[in-house]
This record gives sequence, structure tokens and C-alpha cells, in this order.
Amino acid sequence: MSNHRVFAMPFAKVYPLYVQKAERKQRTKAEVDQIICWLTGYDAAGLKQQIEQENDFETFFAQAPAMHPNCSLIKGVVCGVRVEEVEDPLMQKIRWMDKLIDELAKGKAMEKILRQ
Repeated sequence: MSNHRVFAMPFAKVYPLYVQKAERKQRTKAEVDQIICWLTGYDAAGLKQQIEQENDFETFFAQAPAMHPNCSLIKGVVCGVRVEEVEDPLMQKIRWMDKLIDELAKGKAMEKILRQ
């Protein structure tokens, strides 16, 4: 397994950055939470617990109840990398989340972000 530094980064440190990015574009924390819960299967209490425990990304995704079956429909580029071509499964999950938050910040409708 590769040892990307982001894997050991606490999710609780990145989460407020996701919220700030969304709020700068007149989106809400509730929408960020909805996206994260849709992707990972966490409910609001589970997400809150992950943030309070300051689990790293590796633990955050390892403890996720269930990745959404439509997450394979997430396509596009984040940081110059096509998310569907990322080989490391954990890095791909992180990139999927980044992509969804990017789509939110760009004003995309929630139905499209959540691949409905």
C-alpha cells in the first residue's frame, strides 16, 4: 500500500475546508454533509462522530458503512487527475469526495451531484 500523506490526514481537518469551499459559492454545510453521507453511507451522527474522533482518511473510509453503488458514475478531473483512472482504491474515494464537493461549489444541482 502506498503511503500518501493525505491518508494519514485527519478528516476533521479537511471537512471545514469542504464546508468553506461550498459556503463561498452560496452552498450550505447541510449540502456538504448530504454529499458525504450519500457517498459513504454515514448518517449524520456517524459523520459527526468521525469528525469528533479526528480519524484519518484511511480510518474514515475503512469505517464507512457502505460506499454508494453509484459512486462508479463519478467521473471527471480533480487536480489534473481523472478520478475514474485513480488506481489506489483509497485515493480514488478521496478524489470522488473532492469531485463531488467541486461540483457543489460549481453550482451543480444536487440530483446530478448525487447521480440520481
